[in-house]
Amino acid sequence: MTQLAGADALTALDPVFAKLAVGAGHNLWGLTHLTMREKAFVCLTADLCHPHLDVPLAMHVQMALANGVEPESIRELYRHLAPYVGYPILVTAFQRLTELGLPAAEDTDAVEPVPLTGPLLRTVHSLATVDDALAAFTEDQLAQRWARPYLSIRERAIACLTVDVHYQTLGRSLRLHAELATSAGATENTFRDLIRGLAEFGLPRAWAAAEVLLPSGYGSAADAGEEGVADQRAGAEDEQESRLAK
Repeated sequence: MTQLAGADALTALDPVFAKLAVGAGHNLWGLTHLTMREKAFVCLTADLCHPHLDVPLAMHVQMALANGVEPESIRELYRHLAPYVGYPILVTAFQRLTELGLPAAEDTDAVEPVPLTGPLLRTVHSLATVDDALAAFTEDQLAQRWARPYLSIRERAIACLTVDVHYQTLGRSLRLHAELATSAGATENTFRDLIRGLAEFGLPRAWAAAEVLLPSGYGSAADAGEEGVADQRAGAEDEQESRLAK
C-alpha cells in the first residue's frame, strides 16, 4: 500500500476526517491502470481546479516527488495547464511551488510553436467556423504545448481530462482529450480508473463524467435489468468509439 504524504497533518486537524481522507487517498493511489506519474498529475491538476494551493498542494507535490516525478515535469504540467485553468491561478501556483522548495526551472528557452495535426487541428478548424480570432488564439496556445518535452501526450491528455471533469466540460473538450489519450495508448480501463480516482474530488462530477465517457453510462446496465447486461457489454466498445469520434 502506498504511503501517503501529510497524513499526520490531517490527523492534527481532525482525526476522523483524516481516516476518511486517507481511505480516499488509498483508493486513488491504488488504481492499477494509471501510472504513478499520472496519478500524481491528476492530484496536482485537481489542486488548480478547485483551487487548493495550501496543504493539499504541499501533500501532492511531496507524493509526486516521492514517486519519481521530476521537478521539471511538475513545472511542465502547470505550464501545459495554463490556458485550460487560467493563467492567473498559475501565477499563484508557481509562487507556492517556490515556497515549497521546488528547484528552479531547468528549461529557460523560448517556446517554439509546433504546427498542429490530427484532432487538435480539427478542433481549431471547427472553432474557426464560430470565431476566427478565438480559433487563432486557441491554435497559438495549443501549438506551444502539446509537443513539448517532460510530459507525454497521454499524460497531457489525462491532465486535460481531469480539468474537463472538474469543470464539467463534458462535450467537445472532453471528446478531444479522450481521443488524444486513446491515440497515446489509453484504454477504457484507463478512463475508468481516472474517473474512480477523481471521485475523491467530488462524487457528482465523477458520476456525470462516467455517464459521458464510459460505455453505456454507469446506470444503464442496472436500469435495463439482468437480461440486458450481456447485450450492453457486447456493444460497449463500439459505443465508446462512436462517442469519441463525434
